[in-house]
Amino acid sequence: MQLAVLDQSTVVTGRTPAESIRESLALALLCEELGYSRYWLAEHHNSDSVAGSAPEVLLGALAATTQRIRIGSAGIMLPHYAALKVAEQFRVLEAIAPGRIDMGLGRAPGSDGLTAHALNPNAATAADHFPAQVRDLLAWSSGAPLVEKHPFRSVSAQPAGPTVPAAWILGSSDYGAQVAAHFGLPYCFAHFITDGQGCADAIALYRETFRPSERNPAPYAAVCVWALAAESEAAAEYHYSSRALWRLSRDRGVFVPMPSPEEAAAHAWTEGERARAARGRERAIIGTGVQVVVRLRDLAKDVGADEVAILSTAHDPAARRQSYRSIAEAAGLRAEHVALAAE
Repeated sequence: MQLAVLDQSTVVTGRTPAESIRESLALALLCEELGYSRYWLAEHHNSDSVAGSAPEVLLGALAATTQRIRIGSAGIMLPHYAALKVAEQFRVLEAIAPGRIDMGLGRAPGSDGLTAHALNPNAATAADHFPAQVRDLLAWSSGAPLVEKHPFRSVSAQPAGPTVPAAWILGSSDYGAQVAAHFGLPYCFAHFITDGQGCADAIALYRETFRPSERNPAPYAAVCVWALAAESEAAAEYHYSSRALWRLSRDRGVFVPMPSPEEAAAHAWTEGERARAARGRERAIIGTGVQVVVRLRDLAKDVGADEVAILSTAHDPAARRQSYRSIAEAAGLRAEHVALAAE
């Protein structure tokens, strides 16, 4: 089972969103050292919870500072943009870090309706053209010709080069699974958004309807999961309390900075909030590194995933780093990375 990382550059109380971006840069270097296979950055807009609004920009910094780990977007919300511009951005990234760039694409707005309109005045209908955008983007990013009679067939995306960004389709429903299968692309299901609802069905549909492509002769499925590991179960529970309180706001459609465990402890919890938090805790993947890895492996087997991308959020950046370290050590990632480097 491959293990990867998803980073949203989470905003927390007591620190600025700009600090969250710099913490992402540091975390990527650590995850490369720990042996994770890839490091993905999310795209969200107009949110007090997430600072990662421009993954393509932050990826440029990661491309220049990392050496081995694959880096990419999870994802670029394609309906906001022109496919040509996205192709150019990822061609530049591919020139900086040849053979290490993942171009993850999503259809969801990653924002509210007003913000989506601010990003693209045609937002109301843009999502309907997602498959055509994917088709054009795949051609432009790989240097292949656009379809016959396309009005922009004579336009190319620079800088050209011998390697091509690896395209992925991301989603939290059957729709993304069908698009990925149609184009013969790898697919990642956002388990952390739905708490797993629909995950197994979407991946099964993807595998059943997959059409082999030149770059991907066989289906390849990943699942992105929220998980948190610590040196002890008690420590994991302590740091998880931040997310438990934050989820109460998220479930009401209110996106706020993640509180500290101390703020969570001081919160005046109502009976209804405690009940909702208890249901969330039953689904949460937390514990020691060994406990978390066992849960991740079981989940991957149950839903038919080849790879698991892990989203760990904590108020304390040291706790987040420890989470990825504990999981990597329990999964033997560093040992595998050292063995591969020696070959």
